[in-house]
Amino acid sequence: MRGSYGLMHYWAKIGLLLLMLTMLGCNTLKKVEDNELLLTKNSIYADDEKITDEDIRSLIVQKPNSSVLGYPLRLNLYNLAKDNPDSSFTDWLHRKEKREKRLNNLLSQKQVNRLRESFVVKGASEFLNRIGEPPSIIDTSLTQKTVDRLQAYYNSKGYFNNTGSFDIVRSKRKKRAGIEYKINLEKPFMVDTVITNITSPELDSIYNKTVEQSFVKEEDQFDLLNFNNERERLTILFRNSGVYNFQESSINYDILRDTTLAADDQLMDVQLNIQKPRSTNDSTAQSPYRIHRFKKINVFADYQIVGNQDSLNTLEYGNYTIYYNNKLRYRPKALTDAIFFQKDSIYRDLDRIRTYRQITNLNTFKYPNIEFIPDSTQAQLITNIYLAPRPKFSLNLDFDVTHSNIQQVGTVFGATVITRNVFGGAETLNISARGSIGLLKNPSLSDETFTSELGGDINITFPRIWFPLNTEGIIPYYMLPQSRFLVGTNFQRNLGLDRQTFNTVLSYNWTPSLSLKNNIELMNVEFVRNVNPDNFYNEYRNTFNNLDVIADPFDTDPQYASFFEDSGDTDDPFRLSIPDGANGFVQAVLNNEIPVSTDNFNEVNSIEERRQRLTENNLIFASNYTFTKNSRTDINDNDFYQLRVKLESAGNLLSALEDVVPYNKNDDGQLLVFGVPFSQYIKTEFDYIRHWELSETDVLAFRSFFGLAVPYGNSESVPFVRSYFAGGSNDNRAWNPYELGPGSTDNINDFNEANLKIAMNLEYRFPIAGDVKGALFADAGNIWNVFDNEDNPDAVFNDFNSLADIALGTGLGLRYDFTYFVFRLDVGFKTYNPAEEWSKRWFRNYNLSDAVFNIGINYPF
Repeated sequence: MRGSYGLMHYWAKIGLLLLMLTMLGCNTLKKVEDNELLLTKNSIYADDEKITDEDIRSLIVQKPNSSVLGYPLRLNLYNLAKDNPDSSFTDWLHRKEKREKRLNNLLSQKQVNRLRESFVVKGASEFLNRIGEPPSIIDTSLTQKTVDRLQAYYNSKGYFNNTGSFDIVRSKRKKRAGIEYKINLEKPFMVDTVITNITSPELDSIYNKTVEQSFVKEEDQFDLLNFNNERERLTILFRNSGVYNFQESSINYDILRDTTLAADDQLMDVQLNIQKPRSTNDSTAQSPYRIHRFKKINVFADYQIVGNQDSLNTLEYGNYTIYYNNKLRYRPKALTDAIFFQKDSIYRDLDRIRTYRQITNLNTFKYPNIEFIPDSTQAQLITNIYLAPRPKFSLNLDFDVTHSNIQQVGTVFGATVITRNVFGGAETLNISARGSIGLLKNPSLSDETFTSELGGDINITFPRIWFPLNTEGIIPYYMLPQSRFLVGTNFQRNLGLDRQTFNTVLSYNWTPSLSLKNNIELMNVEFVRNVNPDNFYNEYRNTFNNLDVIADPFDTDPQYASFFEDSGDTDDPFRLSIPDGANGFVQAVLNNEIPVSTDNFNEVNSIEERRQRLTENNLIFASNYTFTKNSRTDINDNDFYQLRVKLESAGNLLSALEDVVPYNKNDDGQLLVFGVPFSQYIKTEFDYIRHWELSETDVLAFRSFFGLAVPYGNSESVPFVRSYFAGGSNDNRAWNPYELGPGSTDNINDFNEANLKIAMNLEYRFPIAGDVKGALFADAGNIWNVFDNEDNPDAVFNDFNSLADIALGTGLGLRYDFTYFVFRLDVGFKTYNPAEEWSKRWFRNYNLSDAVFNIGINYPF
């Protein structure tokens, strides 16, 4: 770990040195001619009011060179490139009379020609040209094009009589200038009357029922966006009201006013025209649009393009006709539940979309093909749904190289066998096996330096809510309901105390809309067995060292000699033996057999409680509900929010059965199930993420998190696997994982955790050069103990004064965008450290030698 840490420092210093050389050694105007002006700023004024709206500013054709924190990095990288590296090399070669001859004799003429094409001579300039950016020279033709765009934009907002111009404003600095765009808007035009011309009586009736929802309203200012929104609204309305073939191109508007004439009222009449559909073969209009109903719905369950449909078998199920080869492999209800068309009902485009989504959600068929055959005389539809099955079995193999909080490097391998349509109801069965081998980050934590893990699970997914009661009325099939039942186990070797985990999950999830998702884990049972509890003091060295310091005054006393062993260290020749000596010494102190101070007694008591907690086996029988809302429309949407709320309760069912099932109890009065005290707690989490798109390239990202787990009843603390930690690449990046907190304590344990967490992150993301992007961030937060058996006042959240323990880390990061994922390197500095004394909390370790480097994949939030 020390070697990799030093290597990071080395490359960080090299990067800073190169950046400084770039900043000091470049002339921004190097490639700007005397008769040219470098564009430094664009301003837009509408009726003397400065416009800051990014949508309007995006209309500007020519923009200044990009900058990183105000410095034109890409421009100066471009200036470093030679304009004609071949000519420069030739001039250098011929600058001295015998230089070319000597080089030819030394390298040969062929190698000299290769030198001309090398990276040093030519490739470096080509690379700098590629990642750099040429100077943005003011071009009046592009400037006039921007004026035309701005005028067109304000025309679309009803300012039909606007005029535009631009001024080039020279800077006091040499060969630099800005451009001011000025638009005189004049008075906007208003909608006076909206009249309709709808050729179809049925469409006219539908429109009149929803006219109050129209985006185009009388007395509103003319806005082309409203007209486009109204066209979209009417298209969706008609297609969901039975008009399956409605075309948006059938809608147009006439402005019944000469807008070139000046008028005081600036009013206009608008006529909505909805014409007959156009023929697909020519431009002639067909008969008016009509409302269609379903006459027949056919489902082809084993569709093959080259197959003979005449040889298919048929099955009438409800109002559906199912076609299949030989034997129907699917229960009819599993197929019809995924189809939202009903015989004799009107066509709705919404049902078509839901049918596509639900069939795809079955994970049994390829993307379906739905065909509509109209009967124009009766306005009816025959619907054919073609389902091409996926393979019954498939095999997925995975191999990854990982880096985690505990492992310096690891290899992960796995295999999954997927079986589809297990019981004939489109169920999916996954049987997975996985394993890993890793190298510990800090070999001093254990005698062995490698970790291993082996696990597997059986996971079956049902495309419906698998529950004794009928839930279709509450969770209809268009919400894509799924039930999942999982049974798994995992074995970890030399990771902590060597752990075996057995877990069972029964969960339900459904999606009411594209932005909402619900998940209920009705049963989440996890049994954690620590295989090697005697290895506690070997793994948690900080805890052991604290205990050994307390024991030092007694290591030469003969009556306590059995607790110690020869350490081989001249400064500290005796130390507690592990595990017998450490455990024996702790029990002797707690039994008042060894006299220690009150502070040391409390410290030993805290160590013993922690040892028992981390070495005891855990049985967690929990249920939870998670609600997620995400306003992001697609991967390119950089202005969105995401909210996640989770509620979890553990142990309540087992506790309620106490009067029915006779439980055994341990010495502490805890109820035992299979000889293990079950955990009982309630837990809640709130996670909110917000992104603001500051410009086309810059994004401000914010995240806040609050989590609280309160033990009660059968537990005095929350299980380690359900507690919180702070620090790491996705949390407070100025601290390593598990290093921060709890409260104002100073890394008292090897893995610090608690049951209350508050975290906030703010990150400004900006481009640097090409696919290389940068970030400035500030991470704040901490963990505390509350409502549990922790009695260290520095670790406990008492009141709002404890918010002074919130740590602050700031730093910068580099990202490289590989399109499919982002590689991330962050450097964090401890800006406010609550573990220090009050006078030393701010900027005490704010230097590169104390920085924390984090490597991650994709953005942290």
